[in-house]
Amino acid sequence: MNPNSLLALLQDVQSGATSIEKAFAKLGTFPSEFIPDACLDHQRLIRTGIPEVIYGASKTAEQIATIAEAMLKQGGPVLATRVDPEKASKIISKLPQFRYAEDARMLICNPTPTDTTKYRGQTLIISAGTSDIPVAEEATLTLETLGHPVQKLYDAGVAGLHRLLGRQDILRQATVIIVVAGMEGALPSVVGGLVSCPVIAVPTSVGYGASFGGIAALLGMLNSCAPGVAVVNIDNGFGAACMAEAINRNFRP
Repeated sequence: MNPNSLLALLQDVQSGATSIEKAFAKLGTFPSEFIPDACLDHQRLIRTGIPEVIYGASKTAEQIATIAEAMLKQGGPVLATRVDPEKASKIISKLPQFRYAEDARMLICNPTPTDTTKYRGQTLIISAGTSDIPVAEEATLTLETLGHPVQKLYDAGVAGLHRLLGRQDILRQATVIIVVAGMEGALPSVVGGLVSCPVIAVPTSVGYGASFGGIAALLGMLNSCAPGVAVVNIDNGFGAACMAEAINRNFRP
């Protein structure tokens, strides 16, 4: 259930086009639905503006498929994160309407068409290096699935700072910037010193031994001297996208 479908249903009841009994049947699994191994929150998109998303890392292909099938019946976008290729293949064999993005490890169905009128502007997603692209793509595809306008600038890290400084026109166009970086995690501080919009920093687990699986980048970002930089968890492109969505949204869910 999404805001548009709920509003349309209520209007049909008001006008007499739909009986109360039929509307009640359509709302039979609202606001939540119990299925094997899960309880789906079908009200989440209406309540928060972001639909429930399937976290696939610790679920079986069968569990993901069962949850996804129930969510598809409600309409709106369906997104599953952290799905490996083997699971994805099994799920798509049952639900061929899904698309798999291997870089981002995401399954996507029914993405919302981009509507720029609903947002203050676009989110720019910057990756420091090519190795950071999978996390950047998780953020990008999350926003695109929600209908959020996005622009990308990949492989623009501090080892070749001219790559970033040469694209300041793009930086100034953004109303939110997500910066994805591993190693020492310096790029968000640089970006934060160049722009006036909010910067969401995403540390990645990319780096050599002393990066400690992204902890070095995380601590570097948390200690940024640039104002207006917020930090999400290691490799959490999805969380950064949800924050950008909330910041940029100019409508109430």
